[in-house]
Order: sequence, then structure tokens, then C-alpha cells
Amino acid sequence: MGKVMAGMTMSLDGFINDRNGSARKLSTDFKELLEAPSFKEMTKDTGAVIMGRRVYEMADPFLWANDDYEFQVPIFVLTHTPPEKYPKGNDKLSFTFVTAGIESAISQAKKAAGDKIVQVIGGASTIQQCLNSGLCDELQIDIMPVLLGKGLSLFQGIDTDKLELERTKVDETTTIRTSIIFKVTNTSPGV
Repeated sequence: MGKVMAGMTMSLDGFINDRNGSARKLSTDFKELLEAPSFKEMTKDTGAVIMGRRVYEMADPFLWANDDYEFQVPIFVLTHTPPEKYPKGNDKLSFTFVTAGIESAISQAKKAAGDKIVQVIGGASTIQQCLNSGLCDELQIDIMPVLLGKGLSLFQGIDTDKLELERTKVDETTTIRTSIIFKVTNTSPGV
């Protein structure tokens, strides 16, 4: 089966959104990012996506969950309560709402992805759960050259005693975005 890769964009001072909960300043290069060769390769190599309920609802899913969405794969949404209505998807993109936790979401996504990558695209809680469970193989952090001062930190709540990170790649993804990929090793025996 393929690997599990978690990824998130953050400010230079380590925040994934500002004090008001907005990530707008971290996505000013979004159109350029969609055209970046490394992003196109990543979407091609992705077989399934895991996201949290907040990420799913950040924009109206009935507008973005269509044939134009960059990830045309099964999407597993980690949630406590599935929505009553959701987009039907298409022959490639589908939605599964997982209420049994991150381990179940990763297991289902790995089966759906086969030999391709399972991409965990957020939010912070979903990626934190993935890292703390020991089920994340790689972590991609995209750094944007902005300072937010305050906000939500991706690494708050991470059990740092259990993880080791080894940088494997650095890429100037867009004219302003730098992507760093780390191999994640769980150092806790028995996990």
C-alpha cells in the first residue's frame, strides 16, 4: 500500500491561520500553486484524501466538489457527525464521512488509494491526530513569507517525544512558497 503524507501551509512564524481564523494570507499564490509541477505531480500520485470536517466546510462543498477540484479521488472526512446532505461526487471523487477516528479514516483511505499516496490535507486537528497516532509517513510543510503574529499553530498538541523528522526535500514551489518534506519516524516502541 502507499504512504500517508500530511501537509499544511504555514506562516514563517509557524501559524496556519491568523488570530481571526483566516488563512487568506497563506494562499495568495493559489493559482500559481495549482500550476506548479510539484503540485501537479502530487495530485497525480494521490489515491485518496483525508480532511477534517472544518476543511470540508471552509467553502461550500457543493461548489468545490466537482469535476474541477484538484483531487479527483475518494475523500474521507473525519467528523463526529456526518452532514445530512453532501455532494454526490462523480465516478472518481466520492465522500465517506468517518466517525470512528483517524485510524479508521487512514485504513479506509489506504484501501481506496492502493499503491498511491493518502494525502492528509487538514485541518490542524486532523494532522495532529495523524502524527500522534504514528500513522504518518511524510510531512510536507509549505512556508509562506508572511508573519501572522498570532493564530493557530499546527504543532500545538503534538507529542514531540514520539516523533523524529528527517528533511528529505526542499522545493521552491511557487515564486513565494517553499515546500519542505520530512520523513516521519515514530520513536515510541510498540506503536
